[in-house]
Amino acid sequence: MATYFTPLTFRFLRALGKNNNRAWFHDHKADYEQHLRQPFLRLIADLQGPLAAISPHFRADPKPVGGSLFRIHRDTRYSNDKTPYKTWAGARFYHERSKLAAAEATLQRHGSAIEAPSFYLHIGPGESFIGGGLWHPEAATQRRIRDFIVENPASWKQAVHAPAFRRKFALNDESLTRPPRGYPPEHELIADLKRKNFVASARIADDIVTGPRLLTSVSAGLRGVAPLIDYLCAALELEF
Repeated sequence: MATYFTPLTFRFLRALGKNNNRAWFHDHKADYEQHLRQPFLRLIADLQGPLAAISPHFRADPKPVGGSLFRIHRDTRYSNDKTPYKTWAGARFYHERSKLAAAEATLQRHGSAIEAPSFYLHIGPGESFIGGGLWHPEAATQRRIRDFIVENPASWKQAVHAPAFRRKFALNDESLTRPPRGYPPEHELIADLKRKNFVASARIADDIVTGPRLLTSVSAGLRGVAPLIDYLCAALELEF
């Protein structure tokens, strides 16, 4: 079994957290490439097969630029925190019709880019996880999902309230303080209708991240969160 990351990956990220400036990063860019970026790109490439077996409509894109891997640079334009680098690494495995796929040839065959759920992998010391869903969807998308939950409550419960799902995954608990307008407060799924995000995640221990079982663990995580992604695709009339 392949090993991708090592304890040096986490050592680099911890050191970056203490030295989050361009001069330090420039001096340690070789460490970033060797211990984080290149291993992550290899992992993304190796996840193409497992992801395609779950759904042929999602992409694990190992392109160094413009693919699944997030840039290490932070967008600080609208933030009071001007530190230039993220102290974690992440990859999004996106739907072929999502905004991230806007330049893909497949999009030209299937129409315009739209807001779509995705799978997600996060790597950081003590905070690695696998998950997926829709994070802070636009208001119109939120309403479509909420309406679909009201119209299809049984399949929602089967997707995210099944014991097998809840044993592994936790739904993001960022919610409205009051029921969203137009939905009855006494609805049996009002806690789900109040959600701001439709995202679930499962932790990955550091020793799994740095060991030979990472690919197997992430592949299992993708399969585990797939019922939520499938449901969201149905709500948004996307192929899964």
